[in-house]
Amino acid sequence: MEVDFSNIKVIGFDADDTLWVNETYFREAEEKFASLLDGYETKNTIDQELFKMEMKNLGIYGYGIKGFVLSMIESALELSNNKVPQETMTEILDLGKNMISHPVELLEDVKEVLERLSKEYRLIVLTKGDLLDQERKLEKSGLSQYFHHVEVLSDKKEINYKNLLDHLEIEVTEFLMIGNSLKSDVLPIMNIGAQAVHVPFHTTWQHEEVSNDEYDDNHLTLNKLSDVLKYFN
Repeated sequence: MEVDFSNIKVIGFDADDTLWVNETYFREAEEKFASLLDGYETKNTIDQELFKMEMKNLGIYGYGIKGFVLSMIESALELSNNKVPQETMTEILDLGKNMISHPVELLEDVKEVLERLSKEYRLIVLTKGDLLDQERKLEKSGLSQYFHHVEVLSDKKEINYKNLLDHLEIEVTEFLMIGNSLKSDVLPIMNIGAQAVHVPFHTTWQHEEVSNDEYDDNHLTLNKLSDVLKYFN
């Protein structure tokens, strides 16, 4: 496809699994959670029930580790018929604390990309999740210096992007979003008239998957973040 970024003045970056590793730690926690409860149900059932609980609670807790931990606790109580031992509950809480305190692992060539693009473009972070956790990760990452603005959104739908761009006085035709999620970082951006680049991560949360009916290939897909530099002078 033909790519023209000549009008771009502002570039937005997703954070989790675009700048640094995130989903991997959720999958690891899910594996450990299933092991803690394997006396009550099969792993497949535990995984399914946890996901259902996350979806039920999403409107209450939002995205992020804290909501995930609360959903694990609630799932453990339901799956065990309220018989799960106190020691197991403590281990579930420790899973969440370990996720929050985990060192930030930058993805390949992130600093090089930001260093190059920040010299010519206004860069911003647009991410979902828990505000405190995302601020903590950004500080640990050492990337703050490259960004003019950081926004932690409750969700990434068309209206969220439109309201933010209006607030920051950014023209949609001058904005480019880069992220790993088609559902959150690409499709809603394209629907409001901006451009997007998809850089897939090897692991995708089930909630972020899109159906064939939703898929739109009118965007640039790259194997790694540094490949985007080929499209800028």
